[in-house]
Amino acid sequence: MEKKEVNKSVIELAQGDITQEETAAIVNAANKELSPGAGVSGAIHKAAGEQLWEDTKKLGGCETGEAKITWGYNLRARYVIHTVGPVYSGSPEDAKLLRSCYMESLKLASGHDAQSVSFPAISTGVFGYPIDEAAKVSLQAVRDYLREHPEIQKVRFVLFGDNDYAAYQAALKNLPV
Repeated sequence: MEKKEVNKSVIELAQGDITQEETAAIVNAANKELSPGAGVSGAIHKAAGEQLWEDTKKLGGCETGEAKITWGYNLRARYVIHTVGPVYSGSPEDAKLLRSCYMESLKLASGHDAQSVSFPAISTGVFGYPIDEAAKVSLQAVRDYLREHPEIQKVRFVLFGDNDYAAYQAALKNLPV
């Protein structure tokens, strides 16, 4: 497991299943309707149970770059933070929206006294964001947030495959604190 200290907090990388994380909050890479879908979102909804979908329906969806929060239900995490990443287009706006996903998710975590947060690689699946670029944007956003918000003690990126882990590992190694 790779890690880097920022301020009084830690950024960690792990490979595995985000639904098994023992953390205050896990982040769901959601669609705009916040419906279960496939990939990370489908796995989180399945592990959390039907009540998660009942709650997310009441939230009225979510715009790209924004985040909303629900209880974690059957997950080990107390909360699920739902964020909608950009569908990759190659535009500079993509990085701004992806950064916003991480910043808005962390703001919700801070506001709910969630001292540990686990993220997937947002937008890198069916939304097509290149993993190397996404790793840089996401790690920089988290580092910038942690510099100002030591109440978040740990942020863990839970990556599914070897390629994702390697991309985040390289980006973390080159991340100035």
